[in-house]
Amino acid sequence: MKTLSGVLMLVLVLCGMSLFSFKAPRGKKSLSALSGAACATFLPEAFLRYAVGGVFHLDYVSQIGETMGSLGGLAAGALVPLAFGISPVFSIILGLSLIKVSLLPAFITAYLLSFVVEQMQKRIPEGIDLLVVILVIPVAASLVAGFIQPVVLGVLEVIGGTILSAVDGNPYVMGAILGAIIPIVGMTPLSSMVLTALIGLTGVPMAVGALTCYGSSIVNAALFKKLKLGTASTPLAVAIEPLTQVDIISSNPIPIYATNLFSGMVSGIVVTFFGLKVPVTGMATPWAGLLVTLGNNAIQTTLLAVAIITVVSLMFGFLGALVFKRYRIEAVDNTPEFEGTTEVTSEKEKEAVKTKGGVTYEHSYGHQ
Repeated sequence: MKTLSGVLMLVLVLCGMSLFSFKAPRGKKSLSALSGAACATFLPEAFLRYAVGGVFHLDYVSQIGETMGSLGGLAAGALVPLAFGISPVFSIILGLSLIKVSLLPAFITAYLLSFVVEQMQKRIPEGIDLLVVILVIPVAASLVAGFIQPVVLGVLEVIGGTILSAVDGNPYVMGAILGAIIPIVGMTPLSSMVLTALIGLTGVPMAVGALTCYGSSIVNAALFKKLKLGTASTPLAVAIEPLTQVDIISSNPIPIYATNLFSGMVSGIVVTFFGLKVPVTGMATPWAGLLVTLGNNAIQTTLLAVAIITVVSLMFGFLGALVFKRYRIEAVDNTPEFEGTTEVTSEKEKEAVKTKGGVTYEHSYGHQ
């Protein structure tokens, strides 16, 4: 029953992300901002804290990575309102209000409050609007995030229950289930690193999580390249960290999730067969997880397992591209509505933009 409920919860999360991307006001732009926040925080944490600091026992570097990874709330809280066209000062105020909140609750809070700040910026006189934002937004952000954070943790615990119940069963079934679930969670803002750390996953199950996430990065690189998802540099970016392309993934869920599901199952069985172990929790991330696995197991055995997973992942990536070659790709516009100025609305302002090369002048926090 736990397995079924966890899988259903994961499916609901994936459907919710795709629905948000397609139907929510400014959903795709907001998810692009979330991608940027993940790139700026989770990626440095993965490399500095675990891959460099952890493997080479450099505590100073580990602390830098840990600090950067803890600022996901600030990054999401600032980048989402910027994507709405809100002024930088107001965006930073919202971001700082969410500095102690984890990435996904901060993203949801910032998305909801960005509509409020946008109206404040439009309707309240210049100068007074800054004061109102300072007095209202930090308190509102704390209240909204306080309500959302337990909900997100509850979702993670339900999905984590599926993983824990799988660990207690047949090892190869466990490898297949974990190999299917963990990489897909890693492509959502829930974060596979957070999930595996929350449930304290170690040993063979953690090695499954680490190496299937590595395999997922290979699958995605091949799939993005063959299906022409994003720009020329996007396959490399998604191979390094899937969350950096969460907007593209959520806009094209069927080919990406389906291909990763089957590839992850096979890769998970491979890891289980070789009996690889990772003694540290939270290693469900492509390259840091790979390095930690190499550092904690016999090098020849690990390299053989990694080689098999690489071949399997490439095969599934190209096979997925072949199966879904006629799938209609949803393009993602990463251009924010606001790039240094507020949105131009009146005909007079539009004319000014045309005559001055697209530049308008304003105060750094207020109206035009």
